[in-house]
Amino acid sequence: MMKNKNIIISGGGTGGHVFPAISIANAIKEIEQETNILFVGALGKIEMDKVPAAGYEIIGLPIAGLQRKLTVKNISFIFKLISSLRKSKKIIKKFKPDVVVGVGGYASGPVLRKANKRGIPTLIQEQNSYAGITNKLLAKKAAKICVAYEGMEKYFPKEKIILTGNPVRQDLLDKIGNKNEALKHFGLEENKKTILVIGGSLGARTINQSVIKDLDKIGKSEYQLLWQTGKYYFDDAKKVADESGHKNIKVLDFIKRMDFAYAVADVIISRAGAGTISELCLVGKPVILVPSPNVAEDHQTKNAMALVNKNAAIKIKDAESKEKLITEALSLINNEKQIEALSENIKGMALRDSAKIIAEEVLKLVRNGR
Repeated sequence: MMKNKNIIISGGGTGGHVFPAISIANAIKEIEQETNILFVGALGKIEMDKVPAAGYEIIGLPIAGLQRKLTVKNISFIFKLISSLRKSKKIIKKFKPDVVVGVGGYASGPVLRKANKRGIPTLIQEQNSYAGITNKLLAKKAAKICVAYEGMEKYFPKEKIILTGNPVRQDLLDKIGNKNEALKHFGLEENKKTILVIGGSLGARTINQSVIKDLDKIGKSEYQLLWQTGKYYFDDAKKVADESGHKNIKVLDFIKRMDFAYAVADVIISRAGAGTISELCLVGKPVILVPSPNVAEDHQTKNAMALVNKNAAIKIKDAESKEKLITEALSLINNEKQIEALSENIKGMALRDSAKIIAEEVLKLVRNGR
């Protein structure tokens, strides 16, 4: 058994990067308990809170994103990048990692670059169906690249790619099933089909506006709505729902028991983040995706299209959501043939045990030094 091996996991910036990173760390610890794991993230970002809460040490870099248009902020970016590269060099020299793992986000670049310069093997975990600029640059020196979608050889060297999927809450599969308990938990009726709306913990403005616009259509239908608004939009959404008088609409700011939410759902409306899509593939329910337009390199649209091209999901553009979303959802929930096809196809895209597979690849690099 390996003892006292050191692994750095770098990256973050969003929950979609941080939570898979923590899942990989946990899986490494399950296989090799004595492994030392250090996270490196970006100061002021979500990882600086979530990683310590998961029981791991983290060091923050003063790194920030490069603006896509000419702006004064790009001057400070250069200084922050130089500072982050220097700090990364010191971290690597002190911690002496056997392997460095990059999960995407601002901090991945400086850390993996310095690791590559010292000949330390690196592994990249690319969550999206469209590789970002940083990962494409880092891939040239990476030993392994773990991806969640087929066809990624157009971005990365084919011989380095391993199709692993994204580390998500894969235990959801074990929990989903007790629909009656889930219905009682949310106060929903047993004899009504349910539309589940999830926009992430912070919510999705356009999706919420789309629901509000056609709230009467849902309220007067034979179906019911379980609606996670996100904390920013909850008060307004709850007020509108209460004033409508419809009893078949349940409004929550955040759903803690997502296993229950997935259990009651007959149709799901969601954004198209990489982690969310991987989770929805495991859940295997029909999905309508509304990709966020406010994401670097339009990743969410590309993620959604990876499913749409296999008839595994329906996509509605953010700009068309207010006009089409609820009408499409009400049409889908009444179409058994389409529901069956979408469910079967999205299940076929599920990749299980991703965190464990990635952890094993990391540990292989530790053992082989390459």
